[in-house]
Amino acid sequence: MSMNSFGHLFRVTTWGESHGPALGATVDGCPPGVEVDEAMIQHWLDKRKPGQNKFTTQRREPDQIKILSGVFEGQTTGTPVQLLIENTDQRSKDYGDIVDKFRPGHADITYWQKYGIRDYRGGGRSSARETASRVAAGGLAREAIKQIAPNVQITGYMTQIGPHKIDRSNFDWSQIEQNPFWTPDAKSAEDWAVYLDDLRKSGNSVGAVVEVVARGVPAGLGAPIYAKLDTDLAAAMMSINAVKGVEIGEGMAAAELTGDANADEIFMGQNGPQYSSNHSGGILGGISTGQDVVVRFAVKPTSSILTSRKTITKSGEETEIITKGRHDPCVGIRAVPVGEAMMACVILDHLLLHRGQIGENRGQIG
Repeated sequence: MSMNSFGHLFRVTTWGESHGPALGATVDGCPPGVEVDEAMIQHWLDKRKPGQNKFTTQRREPDQIKILSGVFEGQTTGTPVQLLIENTDQRSKDYGDIVDKFRPGHADITYWQKYGIRDYRGGGRSSARETASRVAAGGLAREAIKQIAPNVQITGYMTQIGPHKIDRSNFDWSQIEQNPFWTPDAKSAEDWAVYLDDLRKSGNSVGAVVEVVARGVPAGLGAPIYAKLDTDLAAAMMSINAVKGVEIGEGMAAAELTGDANADEIFMGQNGPQYSSNHSGGILGGISTGQDVVVRFAVKPTSSILTSRKTITKSGEETEIITKGRHDPCVGIRAVPVGEAMMACVILDHLLLHRGQIGENRGQIG
């Protein structure tokens, strides 16, 4: 299987399976001299790790990070950084019933059709467990960003669960880390808890929408055609397990707007250009404007549910299946730190590309 890497100059290769002995990431292209240790990366993995509350899978994984190479005396050396996370709570017996059955909504059937072999234990390589590797790489990217562009702040949060959206008039940045849903709307968090608890008890699941914002991104990142900042962000978010849609800025809603409503008017401020609004999501023509970069993605309902579903076997026989095991009733919750990690990796990659080609922005205004 190829295509396990992403990024241009800051390049991340993830490896490992859900029920293997370990998984991790090999990060190539991290600048030298970045101060980093395992605790710095662990902070972000702790946001993603399972079993933290009743709304996530009860698989108990400490997700303890180990740095095996590329760091000496607390600083990156410029050589590949090898990040390791051991699996300690595999329960492979839960998957004995699906050795020959394909789970509806999962990658089982397409994986088998393509490769003719699959690790049925938790989905193997196609499991969302792989995203722990991305979060580890994203933690390293954040530390490098601090060195190159210290004003950049990356924050993700949930804006919708099932049909229930947040009330943006209640938006409060300080609330995001105060509830299990990473949502900026405290009232929605209360309502969602009741809603999801009922779904969880019934053995069902639901989808969600996650928004990730990068504040303090300098103008000039990206390129007009094949290296657009929004192209790479869309690809990065779409690569996350269970993501079925990605929007930049106004996204699909832009189709409902007229030109005069959608265009962000430009004014001259004391420190350079200012905009009346941010329908563009901080990107114009593939290049960052200096506004907040706003990405939104939709996560489908967890396909592993306790409701019997019709399926077929590898021999083509029709049958039914109930997916046992420990699964997230809403995988969107733990997708928040994953989205943040992918944003960090892409922003760092484009900071390095920009520095390599341009150095500092050449076009001055005012």
